[in-house]
Amino acid sequence: MADLDITAANSIFVITVTSLLNAPVRLENYAADRAWDAPELEMAETEMSIDGYLNAGWVPNPVDQTVSLSAASSSVPVFEAIIAAQQTARTLYRIGGEITLTSTGRKYTMVNGVLRAASVLPAAGRVLEARTFAIRWQSVTAAGV
Repeated sequence: MADLDITAANSIFVITVTSLLNAPVRLENYAADRAWDAPELEMAETEMSIDGYLNAGWVPNPVDQTVSLSAASSSVPVFEAIIAAQQTARTLYRIGGEITLTSTGRKYTMVNGVLRAASVLPAAGRVLEARTFAIRWQSVTAAGV
């Protein structure tokens, strides 16, 4: 049985946009209940034959990830800059990313991403609410730190 600490508080999430930003940017000040998430990835296409056999094949699929940042996060302007640049140039900027989970000793490298969707301003209640930014990655690779 492993005695790993599973906190997300000491994670490091860095993105790069080489054609737009001069240096990698470390994301900070996530939303209170969720920093990011990625739904499960479909890795097989299956069909059942009429006589009862399960046929399956590997299929490539992109990886969707949603990053949630506090309305006060200094990382929000980074995503706003990507949005503005894409709207001005009428093109997409490719994003790279890396998440290091210090607590579990794992690193995830995200390749060839695009900012697919974003909340363009925070919702306002009693306080300003978190902003979400959806990135679609070509692939995510896991490794040890």
